[in-house]
Amino acid sequence: MTQRLFFDCDTGIDDSVALLYLLARTDVDIVGIASTAGNVPVDVVAANNLAWLSLCERGEIPVHRGPDGPLVAPLMTTEDTHGPLGVGYAELPTSDLVVADTDAPDAWLDAAQAHDGELVGLVTGPLTSLATAIRRDPSLPRRLRRLVIMGGAFHVHGNTTPVAEWNIAVDPEAAAEVFAAFGVDGAPAPIVCPLDLTETVALLPDHLVRLAAAAGSTPVEYPDPTDEAGIRSVADNPIVRHLVDAMRFYLEFHDAHDEGYLAHLHDPFAAMVALDPAIADTLPAQVGVELTGALTRGMTVADERGMWGGTPNARIATATDVDAVFDHLIETIASLARQIGGSA
Repeated sequence: MTQRLFFDCDTGIDDSVALLYLLARTDVDIVGIASTAGNVPVDVVAANNLAWLSLCERGEIPVHRGPDGPLVAPLMTTEDTHGPLGVGYAELPTSDLVVADTDAPDAWLDAAQAHDGELVGLVTGPLTSLATAIRRDPSLPRRLRRLVIMGGAFHVHGNTTPVAEWNIAVDPEAAAEVFAAFGVDGAPAPIVCPLDLTETVALLPDHLVRLAAAAGSTPVEYPDPTDEAGIRSVADNPIVRHLVDAMRFYLEFHDAHDEGYLAHLHDPFAAMVALDPAIADTLPAQVGVELTGALTRGMTVADERGMWGGTPNARIATATDVDAVFDHLIETIASLARQIGGSA
């Protein structure tokens, strides 16, 4: 059965992999893409989304521009993690596609109305666009079939502050408003994919080798920590080439921060959960976001034992079969690469 999905992202290296995964799924109808400021400014996010769609010959999917920045705080971006244009060393072709006239919050509302009760929402960036949409129409959450959020850190350190994960830290007010709007009054409780789990979905050079081989791309390249920084791929398959260039930057970033020569694929995992929640074990909890703490702003707090006296408003993803995740991810994106490579 075809699933209708609205994708809200701040593209980003791992957002790019998530987008390619979704484009490769023939059983998914991406009804729209919201470009939300986060990893890079909003216009760069939109340009990246348009470039990937052009490369994959999917220009029929509308790309919508989100707000310039968070609800309250100044925008912070993270080019040191994702590269100056958000896609590492990849040099995506300039797209002839243009951003849709409808802004991202209204696109959320239009999609939910057009597919009332069947739309899957996936957010892999800050929750600014979704929160703005809910401000415009508080009935939006009740119209969704499912919402999956990549964000938060509950029993591990944050990756932006000692306690806060990036997507939540960029716009804590938006996150707080979204969590307050879901899991109540008939709205589904979102599935939250936090750092606790997504940091276990760690891509290694071997995975890129497997992807290139499965895509029939040559030469099969093996990124290595001893390589000169910034060396570029010469793979003949455009999807593989751009992914290797993006991932090399991400591998180097993690290695420079003493995490090893690996790359956390937070967003592709969330995309997989959006389409098949059964791949993850989940735990019900009441989730809140700290907004005022001098040291803890942006921290996600989960009441897993009912100590606040409320009811759960989210399901936190806690475990998955990481090997199976990579097997599926590699074969799915390789299928798209084979298709695009044949037409390029």
